[in-house]
Amino acid sequence: MFPLTASRHKLAGMIDFPIDELLDDAACLTWLAQHLHPEGLKCPHCGATERRRAQQNGPWTAWRCKRCDHYHTLLSGTVFEKTRQPPAKLVLLLRGEACGEPTARLARELKIGRVQVHRLRQRIQQNLLATLPAEPLPDDVLEADELYHNAGEKKRATPRPTRPAAPPRQQKARTRNL
Repeated sequence: MFPLTASRHKLAGMIDFPIDELLDDAACLTWLAQHLHPEGLKCPHCGATERRRAQQNGPWTAWRCKRCDHYHTLLSGTVFEKTRQPPAKLVLLLRGEACGEPTARLARELKIGRVQVHRLRQRIQQNLLATLPAEPLPDDVLEADELYHNAGEKKRATPRPTRPAAPPRQQKARTRNL
């Protein structure tokens, strides 16, 4: 899954995404490693930390576990497991998700298919929901900020019917094509 140590509210407001530092893949790989595997990269099969380099697939290094010889990468065991996106796009996708960017806009900006962005977004949200704490917060006082989105002004009012609709029994029977 997506083992971020932060809960959903923490992802949305507490994790900083310094874009100027994350524009190159090396910095993004470091950031992803810190947040996807906070305790360090381990074999998803046996949990061992000892590994040897198996191959390099673009920016992603593939590893073999020295204990069980299981093949894994930095993305193994996360919601990004089978994606082939570069690290910078994954970080910007997470940033867009945390900022509430629409899926279509993220897809356009990152030049990724909308369906793929939607699937990744659903995986991220499902994982965050699964890791959401079940017990209430220990604080007696809760502070919340409101969020206001302005959708813009409407140019003209929505047209309304001039006469009321006929009761259902007086409406004509319509032909239906199946």
